[in-house]
Amino acid sequence: MKIIAPSILSADFGNLNQDIDMINQSEAQWFHVDVMDGVFVPNISFGFPVMKSLQKRAEKTLDVHLMIVQPERYIEEFAKAGAHILTVHIEASTHLHRSLQQIKAAGMKAGVALNPHTPISSLMDVLEDVDLVCLMSVNPGFGGQKFIPNTLQKIKALKTEIESRGLNTLIEIDGGVTLDNAQSLFNAGADVLVAGNTVFSAENPKATISQLLALSK
Repeated sequence: MKIIAPSILSADFGNLNQDIDMINQSEAQWFHVDVMDGVFVPNISFGFPVMKSLQKRAEKTLDVHLMIVQPERYIEEFAKAGAHILTVHIEASTHLHRSLQQIKAAGMKAGVALNPHTPISSLMDVLEDVDLVCLMSVNPGFGGQKFIPNTLQKIKALKTEIESRGLNTLIEIDGGVTLDNAQSLFNAGADVLVAGNTVFSAENPKATISQLLALSK
């Protein structure tokens, strides 16, 4: 099954409930929630108050992506705030294996995100412990950036490794996803596409989500 995960970072925060309801009613299967601290990335997004609003209203999986330093400090809090999947950056996690175990112990699925410059080889010793790998296809911190083409090669290499080990690890792509490249990403082996501006700047966001999902077939 292929998954579309609209990024709440691109929603209208003046009408957040309206955008949450739109995703609830759409064919999207997940909400993607980007949490930034202004330290690991040059931007600050939102934290637990927005998470709690999502927890009350969202009817689908909350896929939370931590772009923060020392993410292990907040694992329990994000579990309480309703996260179903919690992804930490390999570049921000000194003790990655321990963090993955803590995420699972808190009742969530564990994800690892890699920045564009980080090779997938850095994951090889923990791949069996990971439910989702988020490959950043832009440099993290801001929406609306252009897709980095080398991501396609990383997807293919990672998919080959996952299949060779007989794993069910999902590959998620975050950044620069559009109607023009979605099919190529799915064909390369991506399972989950995070879409921000492509969805929320569209004249008909629900129809755009359906179009993105249709490109997986």
